[in-house]
Amino acid sequence: MVKKTLRAKIDMSSPNINLRDPIIYRISHSTHHNTGDKWCIYPMYAFAHPIEDAIEGITHSICTLEFEDQRPLYDWFVKECEMENIPRQIEFARLNINNTVMSKRKLKQLVDEGIVDGWDDPRVPTISGIRRKGYTAEALRNFCSEIGVSKVNSTVDSQMLDYFLRENLQPKAPLTMGVLRPLKLIITNYPEDKIEMLEIENNAKDESQGKRLVPFSRELYIEQDDFMEEPVKKYFRFFPGNEVRLKGAYFVKCTDVIKDENGNVVEIHGTYDPETKSGSGFTGRKVKSTIHWVDAKSAIPCEFRLFEPLILDDIPENEGKHFLEQINPNSLEILQGFVELHR
Repeated sequence: MVKKTLRAKIDMSSPNINLRDPIIYRISHSTHHNTGDKWCIYPMYAFAHPIEDAIEGITHSICTLEFEDQRPLYDWFVKECEMENIPRQIEFARLNINNTVMSKRKLKQLVDEGIVDGWDDPRVPTISGIRRKGYTAEALRNFCSEIGVSKVNSTVDSQMLDYFLRENLQPKAPLTMGVLRPLKLIITNYPEDKIEMLEIENNAKDESQGKRLVPFSRELYIEQDDFMEEPVKKYFRFFPGNEVRLKGAYFVKCTDVIKDENGNVVEIHGTYDPETKSGSGFTGRKVKSTIHWVDAKSAIPCEFRLFEPLILDDIPENEGKHFLEQINPNSLEILQGFVELHR
């Protein structure tokens, strides 16, 4: 409980409420979480902020727009305390990203209530969180450089950050193939005991990264989404009677569909054309789609985590709603799939 306060005598008639004899110190005989009962005099933020900046040699104190009307008080303290170093307060608009909670207080609530898995959860916009999600420092710098600094509040689309990550990674990141929702493909005319090592480029945008050897055999896994028993218009991937290219491998035509007792597709069969091997120069015919795959025998089990926006509304608390009412229950999906074995 606060017993006494110390005020700065400025101007009680000032139109700026911050200059109406503001409290600069409070005396509170209560236990502090760090110092216990050793100390009872505490400076207010509005007083400590400019004085600390001046003592520490800060040249520019960068604040968000809500501190704009506190700048006259900031300047008054620096002047009246006759500080040798004169810092300058500059305000800018807070960064807002759609479907994202940026407030530290609200992020703490998400962590404390177990809605996210800690401060490094990839769904929260902390440095540790976005690092764990795979964002690079260069992508973040490019993003910040592009959006710049403004005096006007606005909301940035999160897809812009994704764009800069792709621009950063695509030219230099080695690629690998993986299937999130595996569907078995059996190539019925491929020898059962044969394992072929195919050369596949590591990065189509950078030949200097070379190639990797990937095993290919009779049984493969493809993505469930790359097969449709009754295809919709302009669907060019796998369906009965259609031919596609397996990336870095051969043309394969779907010949049969195997279902379980409940009518769910559990396996598809196909035939390959050995003359259509990638890199062979085959020009006899063309296909409209290329799909990725992994070899079933050598595939490495892998857990995939798919992230969607944590907040359903573009702007949290839109239309007066509390941000916790906008939590997306499907912001994290965990899948068990496979990635290729290569060397």
